[in-house]
Amino acid sequence: MDVVMPGRPRPVSRRWRITGWLLAAVWLFFLNVPVATALRQPEPWRRVVGVGTVVAFGVAYVLLFQWVRGLRQAGLPIPRGRAVAALLALLALGVAGIPGTDGDWLTTLVFVAAAAVLLLPGGWALAVVAAAAITPLVAAALVPGWEAESTITFAVLLASFAMFGFARLAQRNSELQAAQQQIGRLAVTEERARTARDLHDILGHSLTVVAIKAELAGRLIEVDPARAATEIADVERLARAALADVRQTVGAYRGVRLAEELAGARAALTAAGIAAQLPTELPELPAERDQLFGWAVREGVTNVVRHSGARCCTIRVRPDQVEISDDGRGPSMPDAVATGHGLVGLRERAARLDATVTVGRRPDGPGFLLRVGLSADAR
Repeated sequence: MDVVMPGRPRPVSRRWRITGWLLAAVWLFFLNVPVATALRQPEPWRRVVGVGTVVAFGVAYVLLFQWVRGLRQAGLPIPRGRAVAALLALLALGVAGIPGTDGDWLTTLVFVAAAAVLLLPGGWALAVVAAAAITPLVAAALVPGWEAESTITFAVLLASFAMFGFARLAQRNSELQAAQQQIGRLAVTEERARTARDLHDILGHSLTVVAIKAELAGRLIEVDPARAATEIADVERLARAALADVRQTVGAYRGVRLAEELAGARAALTAAGIAAQLPTELPELPAERDQLFGWAVREGVTNVVRHSGARCCTIRVRPDQVEISDDGRGPSMPDAVATGHGLVGLRERAARLDATVTVGRRPDGPGFLLRVGLSADAR
């Protein structure tokens, strides 16, 4: 599988590289007319000049085509100065072949016009195509022995139109490739953000409870060894559960259920010495809403245990809302609390269900309040 780095073009397979060369070379068949004219020249030097310039013209055209194709695939602009220089070089090679190809050198104007469409912006390319289409008719009128080549004029117009379609198709393909790469980069960024958010929410809660229980066990180890052993056993269980949660998160299988989070909240609050007032019954909730409310309980209880200094925490659950409040100090810096990593992740989850997250002081007294509620349209 190809790995595409940001800002780099997608690797091109060998088959498509060969196809690109064939697309450029197949049109050189139309140079057979000036080559045949050169081979019929009576003087050897005319034959050499004619065949040599036509071959050089063909090679230059193919290389020019591949150069432009490479720039398109890399998403790079075509340098204006180099494009003009390349067109003048092609025209010079065509004109240089006049001693050997006579009036049939005008066939090269078909390729010059097509290259102009490929290289130049619209107005400039149109001017070159018009000049190339008129030149055969004007040259026939000015140069004795040259016949009016209306077929070349038609070929110039037809080739220019075909190259216009090819150039636009190549441009759209380049834009599509760039869009696909951007989508890939956004998907990687989103997955990293999801993993970071889930790891923060999971480990933040679990490690907080582990720290509290370990501290409690340290205080009890001399006065109540039996209870200290129980707390240590809980620490081991929580550590193993946290490890399993991390593995599930990395595998994108992490799920949260409100009932389980309420049970975990009771244990965490009890270990921290905080009275817990939790609902005895839960309403029937859709799976996505149940999971969102579970994340809200996890985040809210973690903040209560860590920061609040509360004596009591109350959790209320309704079909359209969950609320976690305490009687502690409340947020000393509301802006910092409202933009913490956990609350940012909770807001992202809530946004998917068109829910709102409210944080701040309790309206009925001291303490902190976290509420997640669904809008009227989402209920």
